[in-house]
Amino acid sequence: MQKKTQLMDEAQLRRAVTRMAHEIIERNKGVDGVALVGIRRRGEPIARMLAEAILRVEGALPPVGTLDITFYRDDLSHVSREPRLNRTDVPFDIEGRTVVLVDDVLYTGRTARAALDALMDLGRARRIQLAVLIDRGHRELPIRADFAGKNVPTAATEFVRVAIPEIDGETGVWLCDK
Repeated sequence: MQKKTQLMDEAQLRRAVTRMAHEIIERNKGVDGVALVGIRRRGEPIARMLAEAILRVEGALPPVGTLDITFYRDDLSHVSREPRLNRTDVPFDIEGRTVVLVDDVLYTGRTARAALDALMDLGRARRIQLAVLIDRGHRELPIRADFAGKNVPTAATEFVRVAIPEIDGETGVWLCDK
């Protein structure tokens, strides 16, 4: 994968997360009853960054959990013969809460659909919203982001690479050729 164009540097990524935090607070009239659940892998640290931004603005830290969607994917047989199961860690009851699912890139909508299925197995949230750092279009399912850091028109032959320090050792977003 060849890096083509940098879409966000570290400062731009942090500003996008801060703006999304403000939008989450505004849409939900505060964060009482709101929880963030990051989709493994890169949705998890982005959810933590959103929670910290919400804390700075609102003075309240929403609970944060992590969702593993491995066995909810509709392409599991294409991904691996021996899928690696990671741990779902949602240490709070989602019943009656507004849950904001967090992911790095929204593309076809299939990851978000799998996350919805996994989340519903944990209980009945009052409302589920979707926050993504990058919305690149090309939806195959009727799913849209409630909060997006940046909308990036892409070609099907391109790939959006999000780098998070905890996972990649660098911070930024790039448009790449496949």
